[in-house]
Amino acid sequence: MAAILGKLSNALLIGLLAMVGVIIAFHGGAIGEDAGGWTLGFLRAVHVWAGILWIGLLYYFNFVQIPTMPSVPAELKPGVSKYIAPRALLFFRHGSLLTLFAGIGLGGAYLVEALTFQEGFRVIGLGMWLGLIMAFNVWFLIWPNQKIALGIVDGTAEQKAKAATTAMIFSRTNFVLSFPMLYCMIAHGHIAPV
Repeated sequence: MAAILGKLSNALLIGLLAMVGVIIAFHGGAIGEDAGGWTLGFLRAVHVWAGILWIGLLYYFNFVQIPTMPSVPAELKPGVSKYIAPRALLFFRHGSLLTLFAGIGLGGAYLVEALTFQEGFRVIGLGMWLGLIMAFNVWFLIWPNQKIALGIVDGTAEQKAKAATTAMIFSRTNFVLSFPMLYCMIAHGHIAPV
């Protein structure tokens, strides 16, 4: 079993095949009957999965990595900064992108109404705006500064320290915004529309 599940790509493929199997078993007939509804359901699954990846890594950074790094001995820090953090940031930023695109596809018919806070779409609209702000922070504030802080791009010791602080502040900003954003995403469709 370790030979199979020991590789992330195998586990990912098995998980995806298991999901397809569940979809076919429970909703296989609906795919042909209601392709639009099935497509929205599939997009919702992708949106939620990518969102879990993105926000899960955001919480990892804020609950684990950021608070732990000051206590990591200097000789061990390169293990995090050269190997763990860049890989986590890769999935973090691409998780945000996939969440964003799946959410846009999911919003489709009511995207304009939501983003302009029309009646019945205010909660999901606020969630969308918070998600857009958070994705912007990931790609244009956190990632560029992390590249400097981690030494992926050159910078002086002073520039690295400043970049690390900037990346942390915007990571914490996203952490704070994630709470109302998640509420808005969950509340839409489950609580009376506002």
